[in-house]
Amino acid sequence: MVKIDIIDINRQKISEMEVGDHLLHEPEKPHLIYDVVRRQLACRRSGTASTKERSFVSGGGRKPWKQKGTGRTRVGSNRSPLWRGGGTIFGPHPRDYSFHLPQKVRRAALRSAVSDKFREKKLIVLERLELEETKTKRFLVALKTLGIDNALIVTDGRDEKLEKSARNVPRIQVIECEGLNVYDILRHEHLIFLRSSLERMERKLRP
Repeated sequence: MVKIDIIDINRQKISEMEVGDHLLHEPEKPHLIYDVVRRQLACRRSGTASTKERSFVSGGGRKPWKQKGTGRTRVGSNRSPLWRGGGTIFGPHPRDYSFHLPQKVRRAALRSAVSDKFREKKLIVLERLELEETKTKRFLVALKTLGIDNALIVTDGRDEKLEKSARNVPRIQVIECEGLNVYDILRHEHLIFLRSSLERMERKLRP
């Protein structure tokens, strides 16, 4: 078990929490992180790029001119890829770029990413982060007090006030436990858990 400090919004330590080694002492696994991030980005691709081959462009039919005797190159169709307005050779067609990775691999990569933030001292655990009203200004004051301007905040459930207050702040993202992923962890400098969300992630990522 690892002991981690729980702080308040003023960055004052108020208690400690024991967290399993599987979440904060996972060895570095860059090969798994690479595979998981590649999968995430591949799944985001729309795969709608499409081109027309020579059988789908207008024109064609008869031979433009006779085979011999004109002094010009032999041509069988004006839909040739060599002609302006002709078809495309080996162009892209709609496809699905996503691929499967075992759940054990995805969880191991997520544990490794969280552990890396802990080793870098970029993981922060707050007792709570409650806003009295939905105001970006108040949220920015809280961030300034914590001394943070680039962070991924993980909540235990839907927090509408926090999400709306943070959505226009650059380099700040609020995400629920269920949506926590390796790519977003790597994109942000700090990883901020609420105490309840860290407890939930510890249970969820248990090997």
